[in-house]
Amino acid sequence: MVGKMSTSRISFNLINYSFLTILSLLALFPFLNVLALSLSNKTAAAAGLVKLWPVDFTLSSYRFVFMRHEFFTALGISLERVLLGTAISMIISVLAAYPLSKEERAFPGRTLYAWIFVFTILFNGGLIPWYMTIKMTGILDSVWALVLPGAVQVFNCLLLLNFFRGLPKALEEAAFVDGASHWTTLGRIFVPLSTPVLATVTLFTVVGHWNAWFDGIVLMNSPSHYPLQSYLQTVVVKMNTSTFANIDPVQAKLLGEISDRTVKAAQIFMATLPIICVYPFLQRYFMSGIVLGSVKE
Repeated sequence: MVGKMSTSRISFNLINYSFLTILSLLALFPFLNVLALSLSNKTAAAAGLVKLWPVDFTLSSYRFVFMRHEFFTALGISLERVLLGTAISMIISVLAAYPLSKEERAFPGRTLYAWIFVFTILFNGGLIPWYMTIKMTGILDSVWALVLPGAVQVFNCLLLLNFFRGLPKALEEAAFVDGASHWTTLGRIFVPLSTPVLATVTLFTVVGHWNAWFDGIVLMNSPSHYPLQSYLQTVVVKMNTSTFANIDPVQAKLLGEISDRTVKAAQIFMATLPIICVYPFLQRYFMSGIVLGSVKE
């Protein structure tokens, strides 16, 4: 039976909730400012009048971005990248983490392989060797160049490895006694019991692919092959007027109604919106998914 809370406990909870509420609002305000800026008139945006509410509400910035067919082409490439990249990265991460989670006697050389993985976190070959390697594989200027080079995320592998090591050993031993193979144990015991960490790692991977823009600019030969973030970086953020040489009269009129600041705000909001939609469904797994070795026998 739970007794009444003491006065000190009530005071602590009140201060704690108040502090967290203020902290949440401080984190929310910049995003609301960006949204308001994207929906405001360019004159109000240039004068710095926009705070948390749109001034002279207009959708011109969004209409301008959405009327460009390049936007939807880039969006399709980004979606393809996220789907392919997440699926490949998750499969490789699980297959790498499972043997590395075993004891040395069950997997001789485990420590050596683990150190090789960690070595790649500390050292890398640099930008030019990275580019030359991708070029020599013949996948340059394709979606595979965006997906395969980063397929092995060592940090995600370590998260999965530690979570697997925290699962009850008795379950695995019972499965082996019943004649299960490693594939059966992985597919029917480890993966179903690892939903929190799998959801967490999936979100990390999705966000990483969705927000990546630099590799798209370096590895794609044509702007028509850019993913969404690379397209927004080069076409919208830099406002390269030569790219708008063939715009129709409607788009030319819209150009007069928008400004660099409002379009930047619109692209930031559009780029963030998919992650905001996905995050609520996965955030409940964070506590148990990201804490190393959280499951105990």
